[in-house]
Amino acid sequence: MTDNSLTMPGTARFATFNPQKFIGALLVFFGAITHSSKAIFIKLAYQYPIDPVSLVALRMLFALPFFLAIGYFSGRSKKAAKLTPSDWVAVAFLGFVSYYFAALLDFMGLQYITASLERLILFVYPTLVVIISATVYRKKVTRSQLIALGFTYVGIAVVFAGNLDMTQQKNFMLGVLLIFGCALFYAIYMIGSEKLIPKVGATRFTAYAMTFAALGVVSHYFISNSGSLLQFPRQVYELSIGMAIISTVIPAFLISAGIKRIGASDASIVASVGPIATIIMAYMFLNETLSVTQLLGTALVLGGVLLISLKKGKRKD
Repeated sequence: MTDNSLTMPGTARFATFNPQKFIGALLVFFGAITHSSKAIFIKLAYQYPIDPVSLVALRMLFALPFFLAIGYFSGRSKKAAKLTPSDWVAVAFLGFVSYYFAALLDFMGLQYITASLERLILFVYPTLVVIISATVYRKKVTRSQLIALGFTYVGIAVVFAGNLDMTQQKNFMLGVLLIFGCALFYAIYMIGSEKLIPKVGATRFTAYAMTFAALGVVSHYFISNSGSLLQFPRQVYELSIGMAIISTVIPAFLISAGIKRIGASDASIVASVGPIATIIMAYMFLNETLSVTQLLGTALVLGGVLLISLKKGKRKD
C-alpha cells in the first residue's frame, strides 16, 4: 500500500530529483563547454594563412581515427543492433548535416564575426529544436522547458546587452546568416539523433555519424582544392589537433550520451551554457572583454540548466 500520509490536499504533482536526468544534464553541460572551445581554436588558427575548408578538413582528419576505432569496437558488441539500409542512410544524413554542413557554415561565419557573437547566434538552436519538435512531431512544450528557456535566453541577452559594436564588423550580416544556418542544421541533428540513438546506441551512433561527416569534409576539400594539407605552419596543426580532440571527439560522445538520458529538447537547453563558456574562454585566450554583466548572465544560464535536472512526477492515491 502506498503511504499518502504526507500528501497535501489538492496536490497531485511534485518535483523530485532524478539522478539519470541530472547525469544527462551534466554530460551535455560539459560537452557544450568543450564544444564551445571550437570557436577559440578557429579564431587562433585564423591568425595564420588558412581557409575555412582546409581548417575543417584538418580538424576532421585528426578526429577520424578516434571515430573509426570507437565505431569498430562498438559495432562488434553482442548488444549492437543490426542496422537496416534506411538506418545507415539516416546516420549518414545526420553526420553530413551536423559536422559537415553545419561545421562548414560555422567556420565560414567566424571569418566575419567574433567568437562571442558566434555563440550567441548559434544558440538560437534550442528554440529551433523546440519549435521543430512541436510542429513536425507534435511534441508538447512543457512548462519547465519554457521556464528553462526563459532563464537561459534572458541570461544570454544580459551577457551581450550593450557589448556588441556591429558597425565595425566587416560582412557582419553575412556572418550572422552563415551562423544561423549552422544553428538550423544543428537543431535538425539534435532531433534526428534523439530518434536514432535508442536503436543504434549513443557511442555507436556518434562514431558512425562523425565518420560519415569526416569523409564528406575531406572529399569536399580534395574536390575544391588543388593544394596540399601539408603546407601550413606548425601552429595550425597543433590547433587542429586540439580542436579535433577537445572540441570534436570529447563533446560528440558527451552530448550523445546526454541526449540519450534527457532528450534533444532538454539537452539543447542545457547546452545554452555554451555562449557563456565561449565568453570566458574568449576573455582568457582572445583578450575579449569580461564584465560583471556577463557574470550575471552566466548565473541566469546556470539557473536554467539546474531546472532540467528536476522532473515532474505524480503521486499515487
